[in-house]
Amino acid sequence: MLVIGGGPAGAAVAMRAAAGGARVTVFEKGRPGRDKICGDGLTPRAVRALDALDVALDDAHRIDGLRMTANATVRQMDWPGIAPFPAHGAVWPRRRLDERLMERAAAAGAELLWSHDAVPVVDEGVGAAPNRATGVTSVDADGRTRRWEAPLVVLAAGAPGAAARLLGAERVPDETFGLAIRTYAESPRHAERYLEACLTLRDGSGTPVPGYGWIFPAGDGTVNIGVGALSTMKGFKKLNLNALQDSYRALVGRDWELGPDLERPRAWRLPMSARRRSGPGWVAIGDAAGLINPMNGEGIDYALESGTLAADLFLADPVTAPVRYDAEVGERFDAFLRTGRRFSFLIGHPWILRNGLRVAVGTQAVAEITLQVMGNLVDGSTPGAGGWTMRAADRVLAAGDPLLRRTRARP
Repeated sequence: MLVIGGGPAGAAVAMRAAAGGARVTVFEKGRPGRDKICGDGLTPRAVRALDALDVALDDAHRIDGLRMTANATVRQMDWPGIAPFPAHGAVWPRRRLDERLMERAAAAGAELLWSHDAVPVVDEGVGAAPNRATGVTSVDADGRTRRWEAPLVVLAAGAPGAAARLLGAERVPDETFGLAIRTYAESPRHAERYLEACLTLRDGSGTPVPGYGWIFPAGDGTVNIGVGALSTMKGFKKLNLNALQDSYRALVGRDWELGPDLERPRAWRLPMSARRRSGPGWVAIGDAAGLINPMNGEGIDYALESGTLAADLFLADPVTAPVRYDAEVGERFDAFLRTGRRFSFLIGHPWILRNGLRVAVGTQAVAEITLQVMGNLVDGSTPGAGGWTMRAADRVLAAGDPLLRRTRARP
């Protein structure tokens, strides 16, 4: 198995497959200890995924719940502990999280090649299956090129790039995507055990932003502070992320007693779809497969779960792994993520967003459903009001999908 990318998805598939006896090589274009811009939050779902990989969270800061603010309404709620998910999450800065996961992959027997820029080798010869991946070509830090072969190539390189284009795994152009920006600052409240999310952001012209601002306490003297927005918003192409970050910082700076930014705010793209996530000889996992919740921009839990799934299927049968992987990912995640993308077209309209936020936190019962959505804790099999709401929304939004797309807000 050849794995392109050493983030949570790539490390998860590598450690699981190597522990099962497979020969695994991971190609990571960064150097050991490299950082990855991220909100650093781990949902209870992500905690469960790490536990399934026997990864201890002793270096992470425990989080017991979420504090949501919308205009003057503030609701602080504990994670609900809906089986099979625990009643706690964590904040684990990506530099430390990714380092731990890669260490575990190496301990399991995976070969780690740092400073290697890799792309899949695609066989398009006569008689070959379309876009069959047969191996990887990598270029190391010294500019040396080498070709590798294996029965399965795993694309775990995050947002679509050259590797995704070769396999036809690019983002679907008409679907939702997100943009986010974050930095770190010192705060005396760094050890709090609640994430904070402000759901009522506005751009420079006063237009409501479908997204949120966050402060995630890291327990190490600092907090992660950032903002994110969806591409379905009115005026998205004119959105200035740095200005939105500054505006949010000014809003919360006094309450959190924030010190100066510890680094320049850095932005990244959140893909929320993929044209293809598998094919002959390859699978895409995590962000590379578009597995990001459109309603919170979170994807670490899906990265870990999809990586673990891909490894288990490969160990069972390398030949059928890509087809089975695509089917199982669809069963687990598609309904929820599809509903989230459709919902994003709705809240792209400012007046719907304004009124929807009043409902989202207006009562304790609805706020609890919002909490489940923000924590990636709800899917088609979830019991209670959260699961029922998701299933109903999936049906209603599916029927209205053509209208939602025709009437979407102008970006």
